[in-house]
Amino acid sequence: MLSPRSVAGQVFLPQLAVVVLLVVMAVVALLLQDRSDATREARSRSLAVAEAFANSPGMVSAMSGPNPTAVLQPRTEAARKRTHVDYIVALSPYGFRWTHPDPALIGKHVTTAYGQALTGEPYQETFDSSLGRAVDSTVAVFDDKGLVVGLVTVGVTVQAVSSAVHRQLPILLGSACIALVMAAGASALVSGRLRRQTHGLGPAEMTRMYEHHDAVLHSVREGVLIVDGDGRLLLANDEARRLLDLPANAERLRVTDLGLNPPLAQLLVSGRAATDEVHLAGDRLLAVNLRAVGREVGRQGGVVTVRDTTELRALADRADMARGRLGLLYDANVRIGTTLDMIRTAHELAEVAVPTFADFVTVELQEPVLRGEEPTGASTELRRVAAVGIRDDQPLYPVGELIRFVPTNPIAASVASGRPVLQADLAASDGWRAQDPERTQNVVDYGIHSLISVPLQARGVVLGMVEFWRSELPPFEQDDLPPAEELAARAAVCIDNARRYTREHITAVTLQRSLLPSVLPDLSALEVGHRYLPAEAGVGGDWYDVIPLPGARVALVVGDVVGHGLHAAATMGRLRTAVHNFSALDLPPDELLGHLDELVNRIDQDTTTESAGAALTGATCLYAIYDPVDGRCVLATAGHPVPALVLPDGSVTFPDVPVSPPLGVGGGLPVETTELFLPAGSRLVLYTDGLVEVRGQDIDTGLAVLRDALAAHPDGSPESTCQAVLDAMLPAQPGDDIALLVARTRLLDHDQVAEWEVPEDPAAVAQIRANVTRQLETWGLAELAFTAELIISELVTNAIRYGHSPIRLRLLRNQGSLTCEVADASSTSPHLRHAALTDEGGRGLFLVAQLSQRWGTRYTDRSKIIWTEQTLDGATAGPIEATDDALLGLWDSTDI
Repeated sequence: MLSPRSVAGQVFLPQLAVVVLLVVMAVVALLLQDRSDATREARSRSLAVAEAFANSPGMVSAMSGPNPTAVLQPRTEAARKRTHVDYIVALSPYGFRWTHPDPALIGKHVTTAYGQALTGEPYQETFDSSLGRAVDSTVAVFDDKGLVVGLVTVGVTVQAVSSAVHRQLPILLGSACIALVMAAGASALVSGRLRRQTHGLGPAEMTRMYEHHDAVLHSVREGVLIVDGDGRLLLANDEARRLLDLPANAERLRVTDLGLNPPLAQLLVSGRAATDEVHLAGDRLLAVNLRAVGREVGRQGGVVTVRDTTELRALADRADMARGRLGLLYDANVRIGTTLDMIRTAHELAEVAVPTFADFVTVELQEPVLRGEEPTGASTELRRVAAVGIRDDQPLYPVGELIRFVPTNPIAASVASGRPVLQADLAASDGWRAQDPERTQNVVDYGIHSLISVPLQARGVVLGMVEFWRSELPPFEQDDLPPAEELAARAAVCIDNARRYTREHITAVTLQRSLLPSVLPDLSALEVGHRYLPAEAGVGGDWYDVIPLPGARVALVVGDVVGHGLHAAATMGRLRTAVHNFSALDLPPDELLGHLDELVNRIDQDTTTESAGAALTGATCLYAIYDPVDGRCVLATAGHPVPALVLPDGSVTFPDVPVSPPLGVGGGLPVETTELFLPAGSRLVLYTDGLVEVRGQDIDTGLAVLRDALAAHPDGSPESTCQAVLDAMLPAQPGDDIALLVARTRLLDHDQVAEWEVPEDPAAVAQIRANVTRQLETWGLAELAFTAELIISELVTNAIRYGHSPIRLRLLRNQGSLTCEVADASSTSPHLRHAALTDEGGRGLFLVAQLSQRWGTRYTDRSKIIWTEQTLDGATAGPIEATDDALLGLWDSTDI
């Protein structure tokens, strides 16, 4: 670029001004000439079009006709478009428009003067319109008699015929550019040499630049040399003279004659680029940078900078060591303690230190620590839990070995003092060799030569030890103790956190196991298999249960409390107990879940009020009641996954069970139930979401895997089904606990059930007793006939007296018990009470309670059922023997 302050720029600027002035003058002249020519051309064109259109055939007849507009409007528009004028207007002799490009103006009177045209002389007018300067020409149309029958007016703008500027302007601009290029070339040729010498600077700037450069050159703390293409020194600043010990007359001498180190002198005259090459100059280490200058190959000079790096080299070595240790500690912060597993944390400590800091690393922990307990003191009896090295064949104690360190061993001394111990030469350490002479000799022969032993301490308690061994790396020094202590301190905190987590985890698992059923009841209605697996992150609130109900029925329960830890496990225990209590009331599934929802809400309110722990943010539960008499299964779920059903033919389905909101968040919404009829041999699979929900995987995928796992074992037992499902679906590291319950259905034989319709007549009681006695004799239970008759007489009589028809009696013989059920259509429930001495009645239900093992009431949609249960291992399992004397003993002698 040419600067206006340079000589070349000062020559170029006048030439540029002259060329620009000539171009402007030419453009102005062209515009004036073009305007005059365009006006003349517009007048000629408008007059020619007007004359031609006025004298066109049929014009006289069209203007003399009854409707000139209809004939002339299309003709004028067509002519206007062909001739490229702005308008053609036909007028009456009185100045009214017959045609116009704008139809709205047809019939309007014109304001222009057209009197001259009526005399036969064409009339032309130049005026300024909204589109620019324009020309209008008006001519008259005469008939055969010489009378004026109409006028034709044609208008055209000057711009429409202006074209000279557009044709000549590119030529003019091109000529101007050529002139500018020629002017610039001439200036460049004239001032080329000057520009090369001054780089476009003026004399004052050149002087100031030289002063600045000289000041900088002699004040910088780097040596600067300039060498020409012949290998002669042209310039050397003060720092270069000091570093290289140059003589006073060094300029203009050859570099090879300056007494420099030959490799350094050879580099200076080579002309090749160099960056931070280290060369010896006397007792100094110099970093040399060289950049070649000049264009002639073989005769390039160079600019050289040199700086003293003697002290920097020592600092760099120490910095590299510090950087390596910082990197080691950074890796330790990132890689140690990624899990809450003590063994894994010990392995991570060893893996971080090998091979950067040590060739082999071993870690031992105290036995109480491994159990999650806090050690009571420093013990020299430790168990090795991790060993990592550059090779696997090292002769150190293996993992799992319980090591008892002798008092003379440096490791024992480190345990006792709580401070690290450095043993730089193991071969000379008699105390270390006394631990196991044969093994320690093998260690020395293997090449392991030095050791650092550091206690793993947290909160002032020694949890274990870590040993760093070296075989190929240089022996340990005192500077290696701080990083070893840092590694051990980081690992100790993580191990202590894992220990406390292990203690809490063991406590929570113990609590969880104690709250879950240890042994499920042996039932005739179902064959059951079950599994519970806690998550690695901690136990949760998953639970399952199998609850026997009256009438050989069974309740199946699976639930899940939100969260993990002791709070979730304790809440699970409360909910499981509540389910047992509600089941004792023989509530249907929907009512039971409704009561459970209210309980969860109260637990939340109490927890929030007392601030004793985190609020329970919900729980899910699935409750099912199976009746082996008819195979009917009634299910209800509150936010819980629907069960899987495996039919006897091996087909797997997921029943359509209406899902209500989870417990505690439903706001009192009603719970819907579903009724299924299960053939004998069907398997009902209940599970918690931890089985089918995996992070990063859709739940439909988990359900599909569960379906495939069940379909692959169509004839499996409940226990084998549980194992097959877990084998197929259990992730390597479960993120949530899993509860699984598999129940295979059975049906009672028809000969185990007897039913009778009871007429609403007290006289029918005797016949009912007789029927019951015959049925018991058929079943081989004649010894129960007496007590059964008493119970049935009381229940049936009460149903006839206080209930409503229909009344039904059903006997069930089931696995060591006899169940008697009396159903009627009323909703009133009898209550056990103690009759007063003067009461004539009120002792019947008391008698029933005394003669039966247990009794109760349950409700259905249309009836209530009073039931009793007797054991088959004797005449009665009740509190009294059913003898005459025993029965009379229910009343005082004064009563009788």
